[in-house]
Amino acid sequence: MKSSFAKYLIAFVAIISISFLALSGIITSIIRNYITDDMEQKLGLAGDMIVEHIEGENVENLEIYISTKQLSMFIVPIVDFDTEFDVIVTDVTGQVLLSTAKADAEGYDDYTSGEMGSVNLADFVKNTRDDGEYYYSYTGTMGGMLADNSLVYAKEISSDAGLIGYVMTIASTATEDKLVGISRRAVINSSVWVLLAAVIAVYFITERIIHPLRTMTGAAKKFAKGDFSARVQVYGKDEVAELATAFNNMAESLDSLEKMRNSFLANISHDLRTPMTTISGFIDGITSGAIPPEKHEYYLGVISAEVHRLSRLVSQILDVSRLESGERKFNFTDFDVVEVSRLILISFEQKIEDKHLDVSFDSDSDEMIVNADKDAIYQVIYNLCHNAIKFSRDGGKFAIKITKNSSRKIQISVFDEGQSIPKEDSKLIFDRFYKTDKSRGLDKSGVGLGLYISKTIIDAHGEDIWVESVEDVSTEFIFTLKEGAAPPKRKFALKEDDL
Repeated sequence: MKSSFAKYLIAFVAIISISFLALSGIITSIIRNYITDDMEQKLGLAGDMIVEHIEGENVENLEIYISTKQLSMFIVPIVDFDTEFDVIVTDVTGQVLLSTAKADAEGYDDYTSGEMGSVNLADFVKNTRDDGEYYYSYTGTMGGMLADNSLVYAKEISSDAGLIGYVMTIASTATEDKLVGISRRAVINSSVWVLLAAVIAVYFITERIIHPLRTMTGAAKKFAKGDFSARVQVYGKDEVAELATAFNNMAESLDSLEKMRNSFLANISHDLRTPMTTISGFIDGITSGAIPPEKHEYYLGVISAEVHRLSRLVSQILDVSRLESGERKFNFTDFDVVEVSRLILISFEQKIEDKHLDVSFDSDSDEMIVNADKDAIYQVIYNLCHNAIKFSRDGGKFAIKITKNSSRKIQISVFDEGQSIPKEDSKLIFDRFYKTDKSRGLDKSGVGLGLYISKTIIDAHGEDIWVESVEDVSTEFIFTLKEGAAPPKRKFALKEDDL
C-alpha cells in the first residue's frame, strides 16, 4: 500500500508540475503579447506624429531640414517621454540623418552629430495595420545601433516630389524581457510553494484515508485467523468514518456470531450427549438384566422420548440448513390461521395443565384467511407457543390473539407472563444459536434455533416479526401475514327428491 501511495504521489507531483509549467508559459506569453502590443501602439503613434509633422512642413530636402534642428526640437519631447524610446530618420538610400540612439549626451544637438551610418532597406518588412495603413518593421541591428529583439516601427516620408526618406521609432525589449522574467520567476516560485503545500496536504489527507484502510486490512487478516477482537478507530463523520463504523459493526456481528457458534456447539454437544447417554444407559440396563422386566415398558418410554428429542434437534438443524441454502420452497395458499392456531393450542393442552396457565384465545372473527405457506406458519406459531409455555410462570397468563391491523394485515401475537427478555437481548433474540437463558435453568432442551427459524420464515413471506417485553412481567411475540381471499360460501339448492 505504501508503494502504491508513493507511485500515486509521484504521478500527482508530475501532473501538477507540468500544469504549473504550462500555466507559467501561458501567463508569460500573455504578458509579453500585452507589452508588445502596447509598445507597438506607442511606436506607431510617435512615428505617425513625426511623419505628419515633416510632411506638414512641405519639406523638399530632408537632410537640409534636419540640419536646421527644427526636427530635433520636435522630437525632444517625444524621446523624453520614454527614456527607452529612440527615433532614427534616414534618406531614401538608408543613410541615417538623425538618430537619438547615437547620442552620447542629453540634448538634441547630439542627435545629428558625427557619422550616422546607414540602414539596409532590404531588411524592411511591410505590414498592414487594422485601419488599412501600412508600416515597416525592421529585422536587422542597424550596424549595432539597436539591441537584439528591438521593436522597430518605420514609415515613409513623402513630399510633393515623392518619397524623401523614412522615420523609424524604436523601443528596446529589455524592459519587456525583464518583466517577463520576473513574472516567470514569480509564477515558478508560487508554483513551487503551492506544489509543496499541495503535496503536504495530499499526504496528510491520504494518510487520513489510508490509515483506517490499513487498519482494516490488518483486522481482516486477524479475522481470517479467527480473532474477531480487532477494531478500527473512528475519526470524524465523513465517508471513511462511516466505513470504519460499518467495519466495526461487522466485527461486532462476527464476534457475536462466533460466541453464539461456540455456545451452540457447547449446547448441541450437551443436548446430543445427554439423551444418547440416557438411551445407552437404559438399553444396557435392560439387556444386562439390571432393570427388572416389569419396568421395561417405563424405561422404553423414556428412551422413546429421548429419541424424539434427538429427532427434533436434528430436524431443527436441517431446517436451518435448508433455509440458509434456499432449498426450502414455500407454497403460498389461502388458509384459516385461526383454525391452525386452535389446533396448536390443543396440542399443548397437557403442558398447559401442568403449569396451570390461564389461557385466552381471541380473534376478530371465527375465520381469518391469510395467504402464506401453511406448514411454515404452523411451525412459527408452534415455536412461539412452545417458548411461551416453557418460560411462563406457574399460574401465569398465556394468550393468543389474532387481529386485523390498520394496514389490513393479519396480526398474530403470543403472550405469556413469566421470564422476560432483557432489553440488551431484544435485538439478538432472533439470531441463530442465541439463547437468553444461558444458565440452562429453564431452557434445557433448546439450542437457540427456534426463533431464528421463525424469523427466517416470516422474512421469506415479506412480513415482520418482533418482540415486546416488560421486565420481570411479560413477553409478547408478534408477527404479521398478508390477508388472503375468503373462500366462497357454498349454496345448497333443495330438490323435490330431498323433501
